[in-house]
This record gives sequence, C-alpha cells and structure tokens, in this order.
Amino acid sequence: MPRTKILIIDDDPDIRDVLNITLSQEDYEVIEASDGLEGLKFAQTKNPDLVIVDFKMPKMDGRQVCQQLKKDTLLSHMPIIMLTGKGDVADKVGGLNAGADDYIVKPFEPQELIARIRMIIRRSRRDLEANPLTRLPGNVSILNELQKKIDQNSTYAVCYLDLDKFKAYNDKYGFEHGDEVIKECARILIRTTSELGNPDDFIGHIGGDDFVVITSVDKADAICEKIIADFDKISPSFYTEEDKKAGFILGKDRQGIERKIPLLSVSIGLVSNEKRKISHVAEIGEIGAELKRQAKSVEKSNYVKDQRQG
Repeated sequence: MPRTKILIIDDDPDIRDVLNITLSQEDYEVIEASDGLEGLKFAQTKNPDLVIVDFKMPKMDGRQVCQQLKKDTLLSHMPIIMLTGKGDVADKVGGLNAGADDYIVKPFEPQELIARIRMIIRRSRRDLEANPLTRLPGNVSILNELQKKIDQNSTYAVCYLDLDKFKAYNDKYGFEHGDEVIKECARILIRTTSELGNPDDFIGHIGGDDFVVITSVDKADAICEKIIADFDKISPSFYTEEDKKAGFILGKDRQGIERKIPLLSVSIGLVSNEKRKISHVAEIGEIGAELKRQAKSVEKSNYVKDQRQG
C-alpha cells in the first residue's frame, strides 16, 4: 500500500525540518515547498493526501493557498491543516474561513500534530469515496446516482466516455503523462458541464480513462459536442512536436503488430430513458458500453446516441 503523502508549505526551513522529521518517523512521505506559489504547484502536480501550510508567507500566504486549492474541483477535497502563531485568533479564523480543515498553533507538540493528521486523513477517506487521481466520485457514488435517477422516475441522460488510443499513448509516453491526460479530461468534463449543464448534474470517474456524466436529456447533446471539441483542441499538446506534426505515433496493436496509431480522441455513448424504460442500473451500463463501441468504430472523436425505443 502506498505511503500517505503530506505536502508542507512553509517559508521557515527550521519549521520544515521539524515537520519533516516528525512526519518521516511516522512513515509519511513528505514533500516540501518554501512558499505558497511553489506549494500550489506541488499540490497540483504531486497529488498529496494532506497539506500543512503556514498562514504567514511571502508571495502567497496560507489563506490564499487555501482559497486556490478549494476553487480547483480536482483539489477541493484535499484536507488542509493551517499553521498559525500563538494567540493569532485572526489567523485561525482567516484560515478556517478560507477552507482549512483544522489549524495547529506554533510551537506545536509533535504528538498532537500526528493525532490531528490521523484524524483528518481517516475522516477524509471515510467521507470521500473518490478516484485518487481526479478526486471525482468513484463507482459507489456513480451507482448510487444512477439508482436515484431510476427511483425518481424522471428522464435523464448518461454520457459514458473514454479515450481512444490511450494504451498506446501510455506505452510510449509513460504513466505520468497518461495521468496528466486523464486529469485534463476531467477538467474538460467539469468545465463543460458547469457551462452547459444543470446545477445538479453529476460527473464520475469510473477508473482509468473512463468517465460518466449524468445530465438532463435537453443538455446532453451540447455537452457531448463541447467535450469533443475541447478535447480535440487540446489533444495535440500532449505530444512531442515530432509526433504532433506526423499526426500519429508508432505502436503495437492488440495483435502485437506495429502500426501508425492516430492521436488521442474521445468516444461517448449517450444513454437516455426518453424513449425507453430502464429498470436497472446494469441496463444503463450495458447500453452505454454498446453505444461507446459504435462510437469507437469511427477513427475520430465521436458520440453515439441511443435511438432504440421500447
């Protein structure tokens, strides 16, 4: 099991040293940042499980770091502990108002800090059933949301989405680059659904490069079209200039034969109960998988709607 990763953001090297020693003794993996801007960058790229941030820092203080993290949908659930000075009530209130989950006063007792970290991580893992890469709701939440739609007996649309040629991309560029593609795909879904969808629309991450968007029938087409347009626009940026200009990479297909593999694209199967009754969650998944297979038969980004009635 991977070690819990904690990001320390503090401009005082002595405080960072004390925290590093304390946390390392408890077998936590520690990442250090010396100011708020660097800390924000590390929070976005290194996926820590928890952030410890000092309130008073140059460039960007702890309150501003908190605000930026909480505004990013992919990072908003990341727990944050704010370090404040003794008796600085305004700092404590400012940190909590900015989104910090807890605060601890300097100088601190190491065992109190460890106890608070354990409590917050335990609570975070219990309360947040989410994909660790994108922080989007995972399979349990997806199934619950689909069941809720069925129970409400209302019309809905479910977009099942995944990336085409993703395995070949991962094989050539490595998993770190692949993870960045998946996170960018998640951001496109969040942005598009926020712009074109409804306030209560749902976005879930099934796993790997598979996602789901649950929306209303009247919004679904526009959402699918915008997702495809935005992904196709950004897709070339995931490649080297050489591969981008060529428009393909060399890779092996499922039979192990080397061939030219086009750049990443996206396929979407759009399921709706507008013209048919759906009684079970499993039916939605089966129909979505079939529609997605049809979408993949075209060598470009594409979405296929459920036209069957019954």
